Amino acid sequence: MDLCDYGLMKALLAETGFHFSKAKGQNFLTARWVPERIADESGLGPGDAAVEIGPGVGCLTEQLARRAERVLAYEVDQALRPVLARTLAGLENVEVLFADMMDRDLAADCEAMLPGLRRHVCANLPYSITTPVLTKLYRSRCFDTVTVMVQKEVARRMCAGAGQSDYGAFSLLTQWYAEPEILFEVGPECFMPRPKVRSAVVRLDMRASAPAAVDEAAFFRVVRAAFNMRRKTLANALDGLYGRERAGEAIALCGFDSHIRGESLSLADFAALTNALENKS
Repeated sequence: MDLCDYGLMKALLAETGFHFSKAKGQNFLTARWVPERIADESGLGPGDAAVEIGPGVGCLTEQLARRAERVLAYEVDQALRPVLARTLAGLENVEVLFADMMDRDLAADCEAMLPGLRRHVCANLPYSITTPVLTKLYRSRCFDTVTVMVQKEVARRMCAGAGQSDYGAFSLLTQWYAEPEILFEVGPECFMPRPKVRSAVVRLDMRASAPAAVDEAAFFRVVRAAFNMRRKTLANALDGLYGRERAGEAIALCGFDSHIRGESLSLADFAALTNALENKS
């Protein structure tokens, strides 16, 4: 069964009574090269397990099953149960867990269902929940790589550096936990139904340790404050957290211009600033 065949999938979905949900952000792939390339770029091989979020009709799941020893897929839509029972029939190394991954303990699930295997996330993420899903994946610290398709603008934010227009708190969150790289773009013609935006596939090599010697919670408090009021100078943005005088002293101690804004600081700069702020009496 060609799981990317538009006519075949349309007929199967109609037969099983499935209806697309805008609320769930469902857009199923209809171009075979896309799931094939995502699976290839993930680098799956012997000793590897793939974790998928939102398998849809299973076109990416099928490709992952050909490369990984085990595949664990989370699917929140119970209406897809009869569809996946048909499309994934015979794939003995695939387990579909009909649950919301946001409610699950990912590390515990991996230990229970994927013991002894290296774990990699591969998924076509719904646009509406991309940020919370990625944040949970980062903080679970139980994956070696994450290869996901997201909205193109989100991919640019994930990879942006200091001074770039797409740079912000989510860029720093991503780069704290991983080294991201945009691999390729995917047009709306590759989906059913067609989204109104372009997508991009990003691979994230997860870091084994923190990229800077700084208190993580304090670091992200400073980052959030800086970008919550990104048009203000850094000293003004940090006034509510540390007071303007203390913020100004820390900025000067780091050698930054007194009128600098958070968007100009790299991850290393934010780490140095956080240490300066936290170490002042």
